[in-house]
Amino acid sequence: MPFEEITLVLRGMLRVEHRDGMLEVRAGQAVVAQPGEWVRCSSPEPGGADYRAVCVPAFAPSTVHRDS
Repeated sequence: MPFEEITLVLRGMLRVEHRDGMLEVRAGQAVVAQPGEWVRCSSPEPGGADYRAVCVPAFAPSTVHRDS
């Protein structure tokens, strides 16, 4: 089941790659991935990033699609 994912960065920077490019989301900012949208997140800066992601509707790890 597709879901919307809202990700809020609390500390550091989260790099979010998507089909059309890349975003650098910093502390105090958020990004929204629409249902079915391909994204890949990383935290390349020293110290990483602290962030929270909320998925609506919630999903089980067994039902989400992940790249290998």
